Amino acid sequence: MTKEDLINKMAGSAKISKAAAAKALEAFITGIKTAMKKDERVTLVGFGTFSVSKRKARKGRNPKTGAEIKIPARKVPKFSAGKAFKEAL
Repeated sequence: MTKEDLINKMAGSAKISKAAAAKALEAFITGIKTAMKKDERVTLVGFGTFSVSKRKARKGRNPKTGAEIKIPARKVPKFSAGKAFKEAL
């Protein structure tokens, strides 16, 4: 499913215009991004939790040359599905 497909589904289900559905989806995505930039968790009961996970710096290998490289520490997004969401699948 693409973003456009999701907007169409939202508009049909909520009986709103596609433009309103697109604004709502953008606001939802922006809200999650903003919270995660502040290292906050976003929990949607029944759906899941968006959080930030921290990866430590580590050593890796360049697959082409085999040379050892240093991979820096970084933050990565994480999603944990909620119980109701898992059961729906």
